[in-house]
Amino acid sequence: MKSACDEVVKVNDLHFSYPDGLEALRGITFSLHTGDKVALVGPNGAGKSTLMLQLNGILHGRGLVEVGNLQLNPANLAVVRGKVGLVFQNPDDQLFCPTVFEDVAFGPLHMGLPDSEVGARVEEALAMVHMSGYKDRLSHHLSAGEKKRISIATVLSMHPEILVLDEPSAGLDPRARRSLIRLLQEMPITMLVSTHDMPMVKDCFPRTIVMDHGQIVADGPTMDILDNAQFLEAHGLEKA
Repeated sequence: MKSACDEVVKVNDLHFSYPDGLEALRGITFSLHTGDKVALVGPNGAGKSTLMLQLNGILHGRGLVEVGNLQLNPANLAVVRGKVGLVFQNPDDQLFCPTVFEDVAFGPLHMGLPDSEVGARVEEALAMVHMSGYKDRLSHHLSAGEKKRISIATVLSMHPEILVLDEPSAGLDPRARRSLIRLLQEMPITMLVSTHDMPMVKDCFPRTIVMDHGQIVADGPTMDILDNAQFLEAHGLEKA
């Protein structure tokens, strides 16, 4: 049985509105425990991306956000960001150095780690995404699937407690998508993954959180949610 002591993320009554008055989050409450692999689904505009950006303080709402038993506030912001590995939908937003090694080393270098530790973390992160032979490659010459894996490695090198991915399968061809699914299945880290790829949800994530109009409308076993065709249709989703 899971308990509060192994909570990686705790969110309670989180609200957020954009400057134009759009209320994007309306009382979001959930928690993630060590080893959880959770899909975050819902129609466009449901608030999924807004929620993910709250978890490492890119956006600041009203309510409680805790990561690794640390409350997200200005004093803890840098530490919390180190615990949340956020992978953007477009890898080109994350890969900006000439070589793969430099991209994956960027975070550890800015943590002030010695060169030997940086090198070890790069090797470890690339091995985790099965890209060990790519460290000297030019990042902008990689395929979409390869870029996706390297963007994941750039956050794994920071040793985060949770991996948060936005639409990881978007733009991938079928082979790269299947490869990504196998990678997500085998990685032992806690994950929260926003996606419209319902077959991937079925294959990879035992638990699913459904958002609509800034609220959580379901949170439970994935197969229970996916088997409810009427519920899926009501919230802009398709059966896998």
